[in-house]
Amino acid sequence: MSNLASTYQIQGRWIEAEELEQQVMETRKRVLGQEHPDTLTSISNIASTLCKRGRWMKAEELAVQVMETRKRVIGQDHPDSLTSISNLVTIYQSQGRKMEAEELAVQVMQTRRRVLGQQHPDTLTSISNLASTYMSQGRWMQAEKLEQQVMNTRKRVFGQEHPDTLTCMANLTSTFCKQGRWMEAEELAVQATEIRKRVLCQEHPDTMSSIGHLTSIFKSQSQRMEAEQLEQQVIQMRETSQPQLTTSDHIKVIVEKYVGMSILWWPLRQPNRTIPENCTRISWILVSSPNY
Repeated sequence: MSNLASTYQIQGRWIEAEELEQQVMETRKRVLGQEHPDTLTSISNIASTLCKRGRWMKAEELAVQVMETRKRVIGQDHPDSLTSISNLVTIYQSQGRKMEAEELAVQVMQTRRRVLGQQHPDTLTSISNLASTYMSQGRWMQAEKLEQQVMNTRKRVFGQEHPDTLTCMANLTSTFCKQGRWMEAEELAVQATEIRKRVLCQEHPDTMSSIGHLTSIFKSQSQRMEAEQLEQQVIQMRETSQPQLTTSDHIKVIVEKYVGMSILWWPLRQPNRTIPENCTRISWILVSSPNY
C-alpha cells in the first residue's frame, strides 16, 4: 500500500495517496506501536502529502510529532532525527517562517558536521539547504559563500562531473544571477552545460535544463541571438527525443484522461484475453465522423 501511495504521489493524486497513507499509518500504529520506525515513516509520508496540498498547519503538526518522538527514542544526533528536522525546515520555509527555518537548518548543519564530518554527503546537503534558506531571505553573499564551499568540496571529493557537483554549480549560478553578476553566471552555466552534454548526452533533461538556464542568462544580458539559437536547439532536441505515438496510443491517452485511470490495452482481436486481478474490462466502439 505504501508503494501504491508513492505511485499516486508521483501522479499528483494527493487525495488518494493520503487515504492510503492514513490506512498504513493506522495499521502500523495498532500492530507496531506509535514509536516504531515504520510508524513514524508513515506519519512523515502523510506530512509530505499534506505539504503538496498546501495544508501546512496539519503537516507541521505531524512533522513536529515525528521529530520529537525520534529525538526522544533514538537521540538528537541520529540521522533519522536530523532528517525530521530538515523536513520541518522545508515546511517553515514554505510558510514564509524564515527565521525559524534558519534556526533549524543551522542546527542540522552543525550536528552533521560534528557527527559525520565536513565532507559527508549529508553534511554537504545540510549546508546547501542553509544556503537555500539564505537565498529565500535575500542574503546573497552568505548563500554564495556556502555554495562555493559545497561546490569546491564536491569537486574535490566526487569529481567535476558528478551530478551533485553540477547541481552545486547550478545553485551558485542562480546566486550570481540574483546579484546581477552575469559574466560569472554565464561562465559557470556554460561549464555545466558542456559537461552535461558530454557526460549525459544532448537530450538528457538535466542537459536541457542547463541550456534553458544559459538561455535566460543570455536574455538578461540582451544577447538575443545567442538565446534564440539555444531555444531552437532545445526545441529540436525535444522533437527528436519524443517517441512517435500511433493513433492507438493517442486514443489510449484520451480515454485514460476521460476515465481517470490507467488502461491495459490490447487489440479487439483478443477479446477473450484474461483480465489481471483488480482490473475491469472496458469495451467501446469508435465511430469515425467525416466532420472530425
